Amino acid sequence: MKIINNIKIHFLTLIFSIIYPAFIQANEEGLGVPTNWGIDLQNPISEVAKDVYDMHFFVLIIITLITLFVLALLLWVCYRYSEKNNKNPSKTVHNTLIEILWTAIPVLILVVIAVPSFKLLYKQDVIPEPDLTIKAIGYQWYWGYEYPDHGNFSYEAFMLQGEDEVEDGRPFKRMLTTDTTVVVPVNKIVRVQVTAADVLHSWAVPAFSVKTDAVPGRLNETWFKAEKTGIYYGMCSELCGVNHQSMPIEIHVVTEDEFNKWVAESQKKYANSTENIELSAK
Repeated sequence: MKIINNIKIHFLTLIFSIIYPAFIQANEEGLGVPTNWGIDLQNPISEVAKDVYDMHFFVLIIITLITLFVLALLLWVCYRYSEKNNKNPSKTVHNTLIEILWTAIPVLILVVIAVPSFKLLYKQDVIPEPDLTIKAIGYQWYWGYEYPDHGNFSYEAFMLQGEDEVEDGRPFKRMLTTDTTVVVPVNKIVRVQVTAADVLHSWAVPAFSVKTDAVPGRLNETWFKAEKTGIYYGMCSELCGVNHQSMPIEIHVVTEDEFNKWVAESQKKYANSTENIELSAK
């Protein structure tokens, strides 16, 4: 039994030493964008995302301990009750204490997981007083955006096919970069209203731990508060047709001055398209 335990410890140490460097590298490089061979969640950029990350790690520890316990129990049973070591097998078919334990302990573990989980769900669901509102509308196969608090201008965001299509010097990420971007100020509460014009879509940005279904005829809401400037990517996360993969989300988190400047430019840039949409609606 001691030999088996030593082999198990050395094996786990070897696996951990191989995986951990890749785990750390993927986490550090994965700021708002997926990384090759990444095995961790993207770096959390909002308070809710950090709580989700902590919850994920907390549950991971619990299930890892359970898995190791069950593995050790199986190895012990195989060794202790093998034909070689157990010449006279027991005929016991019932043990009240063990049955109570294997019922009560899992219930306690579920309660330990459930309490912080429900708190986190409530935190994600209840939207604080927002500093601005953005409306995201899913189409086959692109996203439309409106800024009702800033003149109600609107525009569409289509996926770029190649680096040569980028016109403003932004970094190009294959199947993630869009021709226009969502721009929000840092450290501001952003309410996102999500709907769809045709079929089911889903507006998801992993770095913010945001994922909200876009349902035709229904307005769902979510929120985030980005705590660091940068470019963060998301994707439609609901199978919505043949070009489902062509619905990326590109969000630029900027300073408040940069955001106000962008809003002023966008109000002029998208004024004509917004007026045309309103006239066609009438």
